[in-house]
Amino acid sequence: MELIKLIEKINYECVSGSIDREVSTVVYDSRKVTQDCVFICIEGANFDGHNFATEVVSKGATVLVVQKDVDASVLSNPNVTVLKVDNTRYAMAFISAAYFGNPAEQMKIIGITGTKGKTTTTYMVKSILENAGFKVGLIGTIEVIIGDKHIPAHNTTPESYLLQEYFAQMVQEGCDCVVMEVSSQALMLHRTQGFTFDFGIFTNLEPDHIGDNEHASFEDYMACKGLLFKQCKIGIVNSDDSHYKQLTQGYTCQLETYGLNPGADLLAWDLRLLKEDGSLGVNFKVSGLDEMEVYVATPGRFSVYNALTAIAICRHFGVSKEAVAKALKQVKVKGRIEPVKVSDDFTLLIDYAHNAMALESLLKSLREYEPGRLVCLFGCGGNRSKLRRYEMGEVSGNLADLTIITSDNPRFEEPLDIIEDIKIGMAKTKGAFVEIADRKEAIRYAISNGKSGDIIVLAGKGHEDYQEIKGVKYPMDERDLIADILANR
Repeated sequence: MELIKLIEKINYECVSGSIDREVSTVVYDSRKVTQDCVFICIEGANFDGHNFATEVVSKGATVLVVQKDVDASVLSNPNVTVLKVDNTRYAMAFISAAYFGNPAEQMKIIGITGTKGKTTTTYMVKSILENAGFKVGLIGTIEVIIGDKHIPAHNTTPESYLLQEYFAQMVQEGCDCVVMEVSSQALMLHRTQGFTFDFGIFTNLEPDHIGDNEHASFEDYMACKGLLFKQCKIGIVNSDDSHYKQLTQGYTCQLETYGLNPGADLLAWDLRLLKEDGSLGVNFKVSGLDEMEVYVATPGRFSVYNALTAIAICRHFGVSKEAVAKALKQVKVKGRIEPVKVSDDFTLLIDYAHNAMALESLLKSLREYEPGRLVCLFGCGGNRSKLRRYEMGEVSGNLADLTIITSDNPRFEEPLDIIEDIKIGMAKTKGAFVEIADRKEAIRYAISNGKSGDIIVLAGKGHEDYQEIKGVKYPMDERDLIADILANR
């Protein structure tokens, strides 16, 4: 491939060598260098590709893309071209897009950002569009889906090179469109540059991902989320969120709104919470840009927001109201308020809520269904902030009738030590609790002691199918644990 074609959309200074040359591939990991490749020097939290410049040249790299000075021996090497840019991550996004043939231009790209609701909404959109005959790729927190292939995800939004590689595979698979989660980190680190989103969606915003190696402040977090609306054609935003106007400040797209409050372009109203035979759902009407009646087989106002977001997106694809309603009635997302049928008398749900903010939102939503008892089973991850444990203990103690404190991913800590920290938060409340360190036994206790009208939520693990102990990930899927318990295994 000609180097000039890879770099035609970036600003650069050729500080040594020539741009008139052929290259073999694009690499940003020094362990993957091949002969005649382009090596992009990425500066990360724990590494800096610039420090490997001499090494990668010795391995055969003939083009280096840098944002800092590199060793003089590299600059003086007559066989090496060095290109200097303002930001190598930004440059890598455009170089990667060109390397894979700009695949995003051959599909409709839907990007969803926000603190909560991204994962559920992506699956809802995929379900609706596929029911209408589209072939849809998905990129998100749980997995990447390309045709029949499911690839476990390591980041909500992958690095730009990998993202473009996935896009290229989706084009080869015949995908019409892609629905993807877009994290604030991805926007901050330019992972989603190199193409324009057809649709950019904002769900909601609450303080999250603030700290070392993340965002310096809530304002920075919000500003990064807002970058999506300077990189999409049509923006669709939740106007009920108090931050939406500030977040979309300076937007360059056509903007639409949705919400539950009057004034939204697409409005949900007449919400009715439904509870029958251990199942929870919500029925509502939609008016404004579209009109229909919808039933969603998952509980709470956040389910309405997720479904309304999906409707706001899919109306642009000409999907019939009947097809939208049918898909929303059937869709389930693993580990996101996921119902697991164990009894007609009480309800059991699995959810990924693993911090105080998410747990509070979940428990408050379930409270609206007026359960006989609200039972919350959860643990906290090891080698993480103790503050999260105190906060989750306090939230569950205040909102649940019974808390079952158990183990999550203890990592290198002792489960009982983590449980003691959770109990510090519980002690600030009058909430009843039991502690059962073994998660399977804790779930067995919850099911065995379930009473008519109860809502039991297993929080924290969600879609995860493992438990991490002393650096080892052991298989553990709560659905399998429940099946074993019901079979008395």
